[in-house]
Amino acid sequence: MSSIARDGDSMDRATQSVADAPVEFQKLAAELHARCGAAQFGVSCDDLARILAEIAKKYSGSVDSSRAREFCLSLKLEELVLARGCAAGSEQAWQTFMLRYREKLYEIGLHITREDSAARDLSDSLYADLYGTVLRDGKRASKLSSYTGRGSLEGWLRTVMAQEHVNRYRRQKRNVSLDEETEEGAQFAAPDPEPSPVVDARLQSSTDEALAALSPEDRLILAAYYLDGRTLAEIARMLSVHESTISRKVDKLAKALRKQILGSLARKGMSRRQAEEAMAVDVRDLTLNLGQTGAQDSQANAFHQKKVSAPAGNGSP
Repeated sequence: MSSIARDGDSMDRATQSVADAPVEFQKLAAELHARCGAAQFGVSCDDLARILAEIAKKYSGSVDSSRAREFCLSLKLEELVLARGCAAGSEQAWQTFMLRYREKLYEIGLHITREDSAARDLSDSLYADLYGTVLRDGKRASKLSSYTGRGSLEGWLRTVMAQEHVNRYRRQKRNVSLDEETEEGAQFAAPDPEPSPVVDARLQSSTDEALAALSPEDRLILAAYYLDGRTLAEIARMLSVHESTISRKVDKLAKALRKQILGSLARKGMSRRQAEEAMAVDVRDLTLNLGQTGAQDSQANAFHQKKVSAPAGNGSP
């Protein structure tokens, strides 16, 4: 698993070198690097200099070069390097984060929602955002990369979760329920049936082939997460592994499936553009059978004949 830190190096040292950081931040980083424990989370001295310069620049209206040291020392440096290590994909950082904040995320969610299942759903959703399940320019987009250390990480997490709860509430308010409108006497005309979209047979077969090549355990994880709607924690308990391991596994499987399907479509005569367009189809229109891909000896057969989301452009199945 140690390769995760290297494979997920979102800091991109090749293009964001310390040479971009002013001298005062290089000196500060050299002084503070060991003190804040950055090395254990995969944050080098060069990385720290760039991070400090980036944050100071963001608040340039209140921070000048003469106050750079004072400003940087005011930051929650230990929590900052932990957050940035997580954003970069450091396994040690994620293990530390989970130990310190996993239960706190649930407690914050419970305080906000006042209901156990809603709290777990909210905290799981936030954890996915923190880990970075969405790809941007081929890299995981972790929300933790926006933490600046100006306040405590726990306080920042509380604010982010509260905002997500508000966003969910607003989305739900846009959709007045049918029961509510019926109780108010609204009349509804029968909707016209929507025609079934045509799915390219090559996409269907390529996705089937990619899924068939997976191990029974990998198919089980995909089926449990995408078909049965189980949470990361539930799957982890089911397989007796750490929750963060399941998160990384789902992310890795999504990327691998997308790559395999694109390659298969190319071999079937599609150009890269055609393949991308084919994969943009609503994945719910792809009926795939995870239970018939040689996994009859595993729990995956419990998901027999259910639909699965094919790997889409954002790297998620």
